[in-house]
Amino acid sequence: SDSYRHSKWLSMMEKRLNLAKKLLNPKDSVLICTIDEKEYLHFGCLLEELFPEANMQMISSIIAQKGVARNHSFYRTNEFIFFLQIGSSKVTKLNLGKEWELGKKSSAASQGIVWSQLRRSGTSDLRADSPNLFYPIIFDRESLEIVGTDNALEVSRHPARSLEEVDNRYYLWPIKEDGVEGRWQLSSQELMKRKEKGYVRVGKQKENTIPVSYLKRGSIAKIEKGDVEVVGNDLINNTVIVDAEKYKHTFVPGSQWNIELHDATYHGSQLLAKFLPDRKFPFPKSLYAVRDTLRFFVANKPNALIVDFFAGSGTTLHAVNLLNAEDGGQRRCIMVTNNEVSDGEAKSLVKQGYQPGDEEWERLGIARYVTWPRTLCSIKGEDINGEPLKGNYLESDLPMADGFQSNAIYFKLGFLDKTAIALGRQFKELLSVLWMKAGSIGLCPQLEGEDIPKMLILPDNHFAVLTDEKDFPEFFEQVKAAANIETVFIVTDSEAGYREMAAKLQVKISYQLYRDYLDNFRINTGRK
Repeated sequence: SDSYRHSKWLSMMEKRLNLAKKLLNPKDSVLICTIDEKEYLHFGCLLEELFPEANMQMISSIIAQKGVARNHSFYRTNEFIFFLQIGSSKVTKLNLGKEWELGKKSSAASQGIVWSQLRRSGTSDLRADSPNLFYPIIFDRESLEIVGTDNALEVSRHPARSLEEVDNRYYLWPIKEDGVEGRWQLSSQELMKRKEKGYVRVGKQKENTIPVSYLKRGSIAKIEKGDVEVVGNDLINNTVIVDAEKYKHTFVPGSQWNIELHDATYHGSQLLAKFLPDRKFPFPKSLYAVRDTLRFFVANKPNALIVDFFAGSGTTLHAVNLLNAEDGGQRRCIMVTNNEVSDGEAKSLVKQGYQPGDEEWERLGIARYVTWPRTLCSIKGEDINGEPLKGNYLESDLPMADGFQSNAIYFKLGFLDKTAIALGRQFKELLSVLWMKAGSIGLCPQLEGEDIPKMLILPDNHFAVLTDEKDFPEFFEQVKAAANIETVFIVTDSEAGYREMAAKLQVKISYQLYRDYLDNFRINTGRK
């Protein structure tokens, strides 16, 4: 065995995580990493070292309901998910099923609204704690309608009992069953205000008291936001009557996930086989596990950008498309992967006389053989043989054969000569990078022929390029007249000239070419 395997793997991960740190938005972003039990301890330490500012939490998620055998060891059923929340990032409360409540006690609030006892109990529940909240609530003797309140009683005076009758009125005091003087939860003014809105409820009269309950702010917010439907009001006290059956409880789950749809065998390997029959990929993740994981952070971000630089079988982009189809979002996803073949395929290809770079070798690489074909098939709604997919996506019940309203484009990373770039001789090759830098909006523009245009005005892509600064006056007028231009690239060697032109354009973002490109994309420049 390789005694350096842990350190080599961590060294590789450190480089990629440092790159990820540059991509993450410091104001609001999240890094999500999955790992098995072999490396989670080392990996967790590395994450803490590289992201000391992040709020880091680890989740245990069941991904193999039947378990995977380990020689002389416990069956493996789970993997670990590290969440590193940066800036203002927070987990979104979602409407989740009961299986998400594992390890989390269900509360009354999960059923809709909660009627809380008006007389305070627990800490700070005595009259002495809040003398102003020791006042009588006045009821009509016949109907038990709350008709008002009276002033708080002087501290030196004490009612004889909790319920007193005066002139066909009941006066209710916050006195406990054992005779100890307590206090109400609300001021008299706030009580009457909530009573008028229907947020106070009166129960059946008992021998020495009348039960009174009220809605707290959380329950009121559910009503006023429309999360809980009001179907009527009580005729006596105007108390709201709600339909709790239609309430969708939202909550954040615990740190132990045991979700049937997250099983990697049924919803990873077997699902992938629907799209790519007879093509193998080891341990693809459950589509629904990835969708759910992302949803906790992008449910309220319909235009979020998700980057996966360990793309594997392409589950992340598939999950983003599914999430968009379910909620109407327009989230984008960038996947990055190498085009390696498996060890078994590599040995077989070498025996046949092939080497990396040969077409016979490259076409069996992960990117061309699995990741990209799956992406196309899921969007088109057909398998690799062109046959319509059978079945529906679970939970949303969307037919797989309908595919997704989504665009996808495949890029192969190559290397460009920095001198040729600086001389403007590889503009055509750079155009796709500029498109991505501007937000990957619309179809990636293409140039025909070898001639470089003096300018490009691309309102559908929200960006423009000036390749010859002497044409700036015309460029300025065209950018001004065009709609949606948010990013501008200006080719010039003059720093002062660039700043002057950028200031006049007044667009959201501008870059100086080719300086900014060379500064950001140059590699192998030696040690610092």
